[in-house]
Amino acid sequence: MFDNICKFIAETFATDLATWLLGKPVDLTQLSPKELSSEPIRADALILLQSEEVILHLEFQTQPDASIPFRMADYRLRVYRRFPQKSMQQVVIYLTQTKSPEVYKDRFEIDSLQHEFRVIRLWEQPTAVFLGSAGLLPFAVLSNTNNQATTLQRVADEINKVADKRMQSNLTASTAVLAGLVLKQEVIQRLLRQDIMRESVIYQLIRTEGKQEGIQQGIQQGMQQGIQEGKQEIALNLLGEGMTIEAIARVTGLSVEVVQKLQQEYQP
Repeated sequence: MFDNICKFIAETFATDLATWLLGKPVDLTQLSPKELSSEPIRADALILLQSEEVILHLEFQTQPDASIPFRMADYRLRVYRRFPQKSMQQVVIYLTQTKSPEVYKDRFEIDSLQHEFRVIRLWEQPTAVFLGSAGLLPFAVLSNTNNQATTLQRVADEINKVADKRMQSNLTASTAVLAGLVLKQEVIQRLLRQDIMRESVIYQLIRTEGKQEGIQQGIQQGMQQGIQEGKQEIALNLLGEGMTIEAIARVTGLSVEVVQKLQQEYQP
């Protein structure tokens, strides 16, 4: 979900991200990983934006990832193979605060090869950076703030000033999802307008993913139930053959208590 939200923000507000990360409002368009010479390692976390002169590679992370340095070096070489004339800016943005040393690594080194990239830890960034542009508002609550609830209220006030209702609803929903990393749902629901959020494409995405997750959970539960019933049927057959309860428990993986209950319930 967080990957999808960050991708949506990057693609919808590419100019705002370019101003923040490149220092100027460059017009960027999406670059598909399929345009590179080989398959991506993690397409779900990859965001590639390009202009005529530069390619911006973004990776948003909620958890430390030891594979990040290699991934940055790998993509730099892939992009160079496809677009040798373009410069490339690579930025890893960590969303949630952690003490892991992985979030401080900004280079890949192996033998004589060395590649560097930028790392941004949002919890170290000034809040003001994210309050000046609409596309950066969802990240403000994750910044270096003394009061996340107060910051969320400021973000809500700024979102309410956005004239475009579709943009307003998408910003509200994006902010709600990212705020969930640091604030309780009741606080988020109190400060952000739910009626506006429901009109956003983000809200529909959340509902779709929630339904899919529910289906997957149902399938898994059904499989587990089927396995359990199969074990119990085997246990009943073995009881009928006179095998001891302890032996049946070892063979089927059921607990002794479960086998004893089966014996009591189905004893002729």
